[in-house]
Amino acid sequence: MDSQWRKSTRSGSNGACVEARLVDQTVEIRDSKDPAGPNLGFSGECWSLFLAFLRATGPIE
Repeated sequence: MDSQWRKSTRSGSNGACVEARLVDQTVEIRDSKDPAGPNLGFSGECWSLFLAFLRATGPIE
């Protein structure tokens, strides 16, 4: 991942997507519907823990 915003290949067409990018060792995410809005930044370690949590808990319904 680089400084370009990317959307997951698993994103549906319902518009409920997030985009992510890597900037200076920080993973940033934003709402794809509001690209000018705020974004969140995570260290690599925090991002890995977040993804592990999501994988362990399964999809949100």
